[in-house]
Amino acid sequence: MADLFEEYRLGPGWDEMFAELGVPRASYEALHATLQPLSSAELGVRAEVLARAFLDQGITFALKGVERPFPLDIVPRIIAAAEWRGVEVGVAQRIRALEAFLADVYGAGQVLADGVVPRRIIATSAHYLRAAAGITPPNGVRVHVAGVDLIRDEQGTFRVLEDNVRIPSGVSYVMENRRAMAQVLPEVFAATRILPVESYPAMLLTALRAAAPAGISDPAVVVLSPGVYNSAYFEHAMIAREMGVELVEGRDLVCVGNAVAMRTTAGEQRVDVIYRRIDDDFLDPVHFRADSVIGVAGLLNAARAGRVTIANAVGNGVADDKLLYTYVPELIRYYLNEEPLLPNVDTYRLDEPGVLEHVLDRLDELVLKPVDGAGGAGIVIGSQAMRHELDAVREKIVANPRGWIAQREVKLSMVPTLIGDRLRGRHVDLRPFAVNDGEKIWVLPGGLTRVALPEGELVVNSSQGGGSKDTWVLASPTSPVGEPVPIPAVGPVPSAPAGPPDPGPGQAPAEEQQQQQQ
Repeated sequence: MADLFEEYRLGPGWDEMFAELGVPRASYEALHATLQPLSSAELGVRAEVLARAFLDQGITFALKGVERPFPLDIVPRIIAAAEWRGVEVGVAQRIRALEAFLADVYGAGQVLADGVVPRRIIATSAHYLRAAAGITPPNGVRVHVAGVDLIRDEQGTFRVLEDNVRIPSGVSYVMENRRAMAQVLPEVFAATRILPVESYPAMLLTALRAAAPAGISDPAVVVLSPGVYNSAYFEHAMIAREMGVELVEGRDLVCVGNAVAMRTTAGEQRVDVIYRRIDDDFLDPVHFRADSVIGVAGLLNAARAGRVTIANAVGNGVADDKLLYTYVPELIRYYLNEEPLLPNVDTYRLDEPGVLEHVLDRLDELVLKPVDGAGGAGIVIGSQAMRHELDAVREKIVANPRGWIAQREVKLSMVPTLIGDRLRGRHVDLRPFAVNDGEKIWVLPGGLTRVALPEGELVVNSSQGGGSKDTWVLASPTSPVGEPVPIPAVGPVPSAPAGPPDPGPGQAPAEEQQQQQQ
């Protein structure tokens, strides 16, 4: 084996490249054949070209207030066509269920009346916004863009880690990663059929135009950004440019008589669809934070009047609540009358009787997460935490059980990653991006693979210092990989069971019980 791999070791979980040490999986054979003869110096030169390209183009991410190039590792993550088809249909199924749930919870509330989701879960969610109740989007779509975070468990099964249906970010890095990798590993691209990612802006624009208010034949679409100081501003600008639409800030828009217009040098121009990258709290100072200077006063009233579409819809955050996440398998059964195609990570609901005490006795074995956390903030990995950290999180959990969930610690899958001058295994997750136009759900082939760069680290988020990898989905001549998934009609199934019981002391999490039965 070449020097690059001489110190490579398989980890305790699933290795994406190797079935066993030195034996690459079929999907990685071409890449392995390219890397194996290279010296560390040769690979280092290519890695330097990658880093320089990102720096020269200003592809950055703000980490603790400091702008820096977004780390892109030179070794891609590869997913076989058959595996990806399972991800596509599983992600689409999940979005269909969440769309039905959001329409229900901001409408008739049948899911609450039937007891599938307890009312207290919604009443105590920080992201359930009463101001959004009763607003019906023109084409019924609330989740125009979704980012569903996946991991592989120790057996190589994809599991859902969390849902992101508010303002999922990171797709710009997917596109830029691909452009850069095509330059530094051209021989692998020539030998491998990889599904492209450059159609994302066109698919997104199609979905946004389809969401325009009724009677608008040529809708005007804009991207609403908080401004240049936002950590994802590079993405806002790139998406607007690639879609060929205006990038605006709140001060560029005005709402009068429930109609939204954009200020231009030629006068005010009508706006029909706003792809917003601003949090709900700051979007409309009339209904939310009155001190917001980056939103648009009256915007929610315009949406309620059907004069403008906000994408993603206001109030979607209730579906991102990590406690609500534990009910998504039940929502799939309730609304779709289907079994979940992508299982959750085994999770404990700490506000259920008997569960809290059971979890408090096992803090050093579990992963503790705040239900409204984002970007990896607040997560405590019990096996890696110091005693004072466990004591601190114990106090927080006891004071607010509703504010936390506990999950089994999954040994995330690993991909060879260039660390110094050698390839070493590092943990990864995957964020596929999905676009919903009301008739079909299209999942971008590949998505964003995030990699934890420190050895043994399990938190892969960019905001916690992680990097990324280009994600290659292999094409298949026989399966419809990369094709949109149609959306059949959905509705509550009154006779659907509420799902397996929550875990109590000594019991496995509900989702684990389900998996054992399948």
